[in-house]
Amino acid sequence: MTHQNLSSNPKQKIQNIESPKGRVAVLTPGMGAVATTLFAGVEAIKRRLAKPIGSYTQMGTIRLGKRTENRSKLVKELVPLAELDQLVFGGWDIFPENSWEAASKAQVLDKELLTAIKEPLSKITPMSAVFDNSYIKNIRGPNVKNYKNKREAAELLQADIRNFMKENSCDRAVMVWCASTEIYNPIKKVHSSLAEFEKGLLNNDPDISPSQIYTYAALKERVPFINGSPNICVEIPAIHELAREMRTPICGSDYKTGQTLMKTIVAPGLRNRLLGVAGWYSTNILGNRDGEVLDDPGSFRSKEVSKKGVLEDILSAEAYPELYKDLCHIVKINYYPPRGDNKEGWDNIDIFGWLGAPMQIKINFLCRDSILAAPVALDLALFMDLAKRADLYGIQEWPSFYFKAPLTAPGIKAENDLSIQLLKLENTLRFFSKEELINHLGMVHYGVDEEELQ
Repeated sequence: MTHQNLSSNPKQKIQNIESPKGRVAVLTPGMGAVATTLFAGVEAIKRRLAKPIGSYTQMGTIRLGKRTENRSKLVKELVPLAELDQLVFGGWDIFPENSWEAASKAQVLDKELLTAIKEPLSKITPMSAVFDNSYIKNIRGPNVKNYKNKREAAELLQADIRNFMKENSCDRAVMVWCASTEIYNPIKKVHSSLAEFEKGLLNNDPDISPSQIYTYAALKERVPFINGSPNICVEIPAIHELAREMRTPICGSDYKTGQTLMKTIVAPGLRNRLLGVAGWYSTNILGNRDGEVLDDPGSFRSKEVSKKGVLEDILSAEAYPELYKDLCHIVKINYYPPRGDNKEGWDNIDIFGWLGAPMQIKINFLCRDSILAAPVALDLALFMDLAKRADLYGIQEWPSFYFKAPLTAPGIKAENDLSIQLLKLENTLRFFSKEELINHLGMVHYGVDEEELQ
């Protein structure tokens, strides 16, 4: 296997997927609204207090074989995923509150539900975090590590991983980023190779961010890393090199939840019907800790790059210059404390159609950010644990369905059309289970042998 996500000889490569037996540590840098909503949700589902709505691994079905077979399976029955009762949650945060206290403060979940799962949530307490206020300017917290250089910071995180797994009798782990958005930090020389990066760790290079330290520490312990933020970490060549060396999968970046989810649903439809787009104005209001962090221009710049790239990729000005070359795309995020975790996204889309006639679309999405993100984090944790057991390592493109800025192999353009991303995900799961891939050719009874069709 190379850094790409699938072997050229699939049946040979996937025949020895390890069993999902044993306990799995799900470790989250950040134990705020998203992480505690994930923890609480899994505990509630295990106790039959709620259903895993929004989770493809728990509720999704997948068609198998030819249409005439009328055959399908639940995703969790098709591929060997870990069960929810095998998951053990832990993580790091700059605030010392346990998960029940943090979830209560976040005010995402119903108080009655939180009371019912107070006991298991209260036992999940954060380890002290690697934190650098120059990368996240608008929040501070007391629960942080002291270290002489960034190499020592990574070693402290590695020790945390090992100790957590030992204390909780875990057989393996995954790391899922659930913390805040760092300031925009494009790739520089220190990121260009593993040797440069490790030298930078020793020298306390200011261009090495906390998220990059967490990614490095995870991979050194052969723990798959999932980047749920727009932070530049899994994108850097040094991390690609380390992921290959440690035979460990990585994926990202930035959970696709609210407004961007809507864009990846609506924009492909406009493009596929060859309707032009003159402008797309997007604004958001939110009041949780994420909103407070994004009120800083540096952190907003990271989110802006992630959110704007999706639309430009889907509406290809190169392929359709008459329809999209003059696209005006504006993205804004406004911190509005009274709204809490209940984010509101407004989109005004100016489109044009036959003979250039102008039209408009208005979208007002009142969503709950952490409610949308929690099942995404769960699915990704289970899928990356599967990837590790299947001996897939390096960049994993097939989970692009979940991300605003999907990670791809160098030189490969990301696919942001949600329906194509889902087809890629489904075909990968068919691949894992040695089922035929689906092509949706749909030419039965029109001069094509039915036996040749899927």
